[in-house]
Amino acid sequence: MIAIVDYGMGNLRSVANAFEGLGANAVLTRDKDAIERADAIVLPGVGAFGKCIENLRKLDLFDLIKDLLNRDKLYLGICLGMQILFDSSEEAPGVAGMGFIGGRVPRFAGGVKIPHMGWNTVDIVKPHPIFEGVENGSYFYFVHSFYCEPEEDGVTATRTTYGTEFASSVQKGNVFACQFHPEKSQKIGLKLLSNFIRLSTRASDSKNAPTA
Repeated sequence: MIAIVDYGMGNLRSVANAFEGLGANAVLTRDKDAIERADAIVLPGVGAFGKCIENLRKLDLFDLIKDLLNRDKLYLGICLGMQILFDSSEEAPGVAGMGFIGGRVPRFAGGVKIPHMGWNTVDIVKPHPIFEGVENGSYFYFVHSFYCEPEEDGVTATRTTYGTEFASSVQKGNVFACQFHPEKSQKIGLKLLSNFIRLSTRASDSKNAPTA
């Protein structure tokens, strides 16, 4: 089962519809027990960094999700679901992120139009099963004014250029997160989500495998 975290923000329904359309056993929930029992977690989001953290804390989900990430729970973060993995964001000074990946989330500068909205290419720099069938340089859909700047080596999975080159997705352990929106990226986005479903099925099979 895939738990799509319902924290009251963003494009939750469109993400849930995408998973359901692919035949996944996906549940939109804010129930702590359901999230903990799930084989995988999806945290989507469109909106403000500070409000996202505030809502997760109000629902008593922030520490739970952070703990599950540190316990290697399979996780897919989309847009804000990627940004909150970092230490902090310029969008919300003084508000701490989860700190699962060292780094910050600055605002685009240098005269580019903000938000970065529309289709852009994604260059794969770190192969991962979630990219199976996804060609390097594929176009994905973006909507964001802030971007992730990892300080850790080896976590950047893809790079995209918009005024500056930035990490458009990251991977660390069982955590994968992307700044782009696979649920809005038509066939190539659904392929990425389908690959995540396959990974969650493997996680379920591993968890339920009989022990000797």
